[in-house]
Amino acid sequence: MGHVTAPVLLLLGRGKDPDAERGVDCPGDLPAPSDPGLVERAAAAKAALGDRVFVLGHHYQRDEVIQFADVTGDSFKLAREAAARPDAEFIVFCGVHFMAESADILTTDAQRVVLPDLAAGCSMADMAVLEQVEQCWDLLTDLGIAGSTVPVTYMNSSADIKGFVGRNGGVVCTSSNAKRALDWAFEQGEKVPGADAKQSATKVLFLPDQHLGRNTAVLEMGYSLDDCVLYDPHKPNGGLTDQQLRDAKMILWRGHCSVHGRFTYENVVAMREQVPGVNILVHPECRHEVVTAADYVGSTEYIIKTLDAAPAGSAWAVGTELNLVRRLAAAHPDKQVMFLEKTVCYCSTMNRIDLPHLVWALEELVAGRVPNQITVDPDTAHHARVALDQMLALP
Repeated sequence: MGHVTAPVLLLLGRGKDPDAERGVDCPGDLPAPSDPGLVERAAAAKAALGDRVFVLGHHYQRDEVIQFADVTGDSFKLAREAAARPDAEFIVFCGVHFMAESADILTTDAQRVVLPDLAAGCSMADMAVLEQVEQCWDLLTDLGIAGSTVPVTYMNSSADIKGFVGRNGGVVCTSSNAKRALDWAFEQGEKVPGADAKQSATKVLFLPDQHLGRNTAVLEMGYSLDDCVLYDPHKPNGGLTDQQLRDAKMILWRGHCSVHGRFTYENVVAMREQVPGVNILVHPECRHEVVTAADYVGSTEYIIKTLDAAPAGSAWAVGTELNLVRRLAAAHPDKQVMFLEKTVCYCSTMNRIDLPHLVWALEELVAGRVPNQITVDPDTAHHARVALDQMLALP
């Protein structure tokens, strides 16, 4: 496969069994998963490339892949790490497509970003399609409220959506800086003299994760659930009345993470009954009722730091992706680290990048071929960069 642009990439890997699919076909021979020499082949290819290659590994990646990462982290940390390595000719991104897009946006034109498996997408990012978001914006325009609405998109969104946000005066956020991004957004409107941001005429269109938007607005900023409305792009008028849209402070897009959305309030209750004294630690992409029932809530990096600082002998039930929870449990044998929900819950799209795909990508680079290069068109990249830079400028 050659260059893959953002709009095309969103359509890849759809309509297939996520548990059975190992990914899209690769030109040439994909190493067999049973090949006992895969670790040696990956190490040899990486050594042959030397400083020309920089391998990034998201926290949710398999252990077999993460062992070859030069840096591990969440999506934004990895994109920044890529941008901080301008001398690396190739950025091999072991993550999903929106992350690779962000890396392409933030790196130089001379650098090439490679996604080992093009089927590694993100269901949440795919829930906000540019055409649907533009239709929503047209509706807000017709109602006369688009001018006082600031779009905010989670990092877990396509380059198209980041570009839309940049074109319309908005900002990108992460799970760790969502409150700062929303504070900034609400400050953009004309305020009632002497009033705080909650009395501003400004409203926010939050994309694409409803749960992060709701949890941040209600639990960290003092808004009520009634201040938030849920816009469903598959229903006329988003399933809302004109007055609901006019009255809302937070217009939440109907999107969610398929992994974090599986955790329930009942999981929390059951875990507390099974393990007295357990600490419940969850990601803010979880449902509102789960987050309110938890003891600690925060980003992936926050989860890691919290467990690092936890006392020996303490018990923790963690509500996030299973690869990370297993890795944290192994890293803290002096603590009881458990998965919050009984059902195994890998991120199936993140899990598509396996060692055979990484070996194939590295060996293609050694052979002088650039596989699965991710490129974002210049206009989209420019406006997406505006929204990303606005995030970087947040106080």
